[in-house]
Amino acid sequence: MNRIDESRPFIPLNIAVLTVSDTRTLEEDRSGSTLADRIEKAGHKMADRKIVADDVPAIQAVVRGWIADKGVDVVISTGGTGFTGRDVTPEAVEPLFEKRMDGFSEVFHRISYDKIGTSTIQSRATGGVAGATYIFALPGSPGACKDAWDGILKLQLDYRHMPCNFVEIMPRLDEHLKRGKLQEA
Repeated sequence: MNRIDESRPFIPLNIAVLTVSDTRTLEEDRSGSTLADRIEKAGHKMADRKIVADDVPAIQAVVRGWIADKGVDVVISTGGTGFTGRDVTPEAVEPLFEKRMDGFSEVFHRISYDKIGTSTIQSRATGGVAGATYIFALPGSPGACKDAWDGILKLQLDYRHMPCNFVEIMPRLDEHLKRGKLQEA
């Protein structure tokens, strides 16, 4: 079902990683490091990496900045997707989405269920698109980051992945924005 077409070139993407945590530092950030290692190992470029507190305006400020940055193709956050009072990542990123990617959450939970069973329902992992930038919010555990990267993102962020992938539709992600500008003229 999934295959890599070696006749197609690999296209490295610029990926930013955001860790949402009130307590972690870069040195202690195992989830962010897990993602950074996998991103670089896959051949992509780390566009940026930050840690921000569990605070909606703070999360939105960083993500909005990356959406506006033409040097960032993908934003992946880790942390803040649970149900505690401080878990606010979905509340921060989902209002920024122009299009929600329901299938991302569904496939993530399918993969996670095979590893941790019903505990997967304690995550509100989400994904979407804003300003022609892919945005994914993952749980704050290294295992969840591995599951999301290895099981979904590594393949979908590879132009060679068949039968289709996120990279090949990137030039068309902002069609609705361009169409609006043409109608205004």
